[in-house]
Amino acid sequence: MENKCIYAKKCGGCDYQGVDYPKQLETKEANVKKLLKDFVKVSPIVGMDNPYHYRHKVHAVFGCVGRGQVVAGVYKKNSHDIVDIENCQIEDKEADKIIRDVKGLLKSFKIKAYDEDTGYGLLRHVLVRKGYHTGEIMVVLVLVSPILPSKNNFVKALRKNHPNISTVVINVNDKKTSMVLGERNIVVYGKGFIEDKLCGCTFRISPNSFYQVNPAQTEHLYEKAIQCAKLSGKEIVIDAYCGTGTIGIIASKHAKEVLGVELNKDAIRDAITNAKRNDIKNIRFVNDDAGKYMVSLAEKKENVDVVIMDPPRSGSDEAFLSSVVKLSPKRVVYVSCGPDTLARDLKYLTKKGYQVEEATPFDMFPFTSHTEVVVALSKKR
Repeated sequence: MENKCIYAKKCGGCDYQGVDYPKQLETKEANVKKLLKDFVKVSPIVGMDNPYHYRHKVHAVFGCVGRGQVVAGVYKKNSHDIVDIENCQIEDKEADKIIRDVKGLLKSFKIKAYDEDTGYGLLRHVLVRKGYHTGEIMVVLVLVSPILPSKNNFVKALRKNHPNISTVVINVNDKKTSMVLGERNIVVYGKGFIEDKLCGCTFRISPNSFYQVNPAQTEHLYEKAIQCAKLSGKEIVIDAYCGTGTIGIIASKHAKEVLGVELNKDAIRDAITNAKRNDIKNIRFVNDDAGKYMVSLAEKKENVDVVIMDPPRSGSDEAFLSSVVKLSPKRVVYVSCGPDTLARDLKYLTKKGYQVEEATPFDMFPFTSHTEVVVALSKKR
């Protein structure tokens, strides 16, 4: 085990800091088993071979303390005090180095870190995203204004130490808000996006696009989800809450047709780009509320064989679940990032004619209390 984290008492980002990894897995598995005991015998949890430095999306908040000393890291739990972090045990090492170097460059470029109390300063956050398979790196500088002094020289200085940086973007966030990213992106170097590979498909990652932070485990998770769908190449599949289309695009290789449904229009734009990038013709995306869309399909008596659902941590609402039941697919694959809300939703689905066949937990976020679960349901005969 790596040395105990020196920021543990201040940061509070890791619930299981100081706990041996096998013990963490045991605790998580026991929790899922307890929650799902009425539905199915839970399979053993899928952990990581190396549970350190797995986060390929790293965010640092910047600020000032004392006489203008720059700090960069995370907010202390339940506060807006910044914990100055040099190395994090769960963040990608290169991403941490880039953030340290940005911090080091501020003085020579006369760039001030933003002060939340006074509203003075320029740099609010730095976001680093790294392709797990490609090694491409994107650096997003979140600024109060669109103007970065000597931006070309700044990028040059940063890339001198980190030649893998393939794009640098300024994101403008001038609002008093706890949101990290604003709506405007200005590309100052490279294409403005990076690409990564997942289960043999290529995905574009933009500053605002959703992409799993632990790509190594995501491959195992998605492979399991596709396996649970039992696709033979003849099925019509709905990928509900499809985001940027990752699961649907991977599933499309094994299905007759895939329909991805997502409310966020930016995510749909990324999904369409991703499908084209992979030259996939049997998938289409709909910008709509997944529940409403499925109800409209049911009313038209459309046939759908499989629904893959990957809802937010809050789970699904009854309106969505009732739309699944109305549509009546033979199989439902539920990818959950909240086992407690999963248990609540399974209670509804099992009362409405579905049975749970299997459930497999995945440790996507070692050292934190979060667990993801893939569940296969089939229609009772």
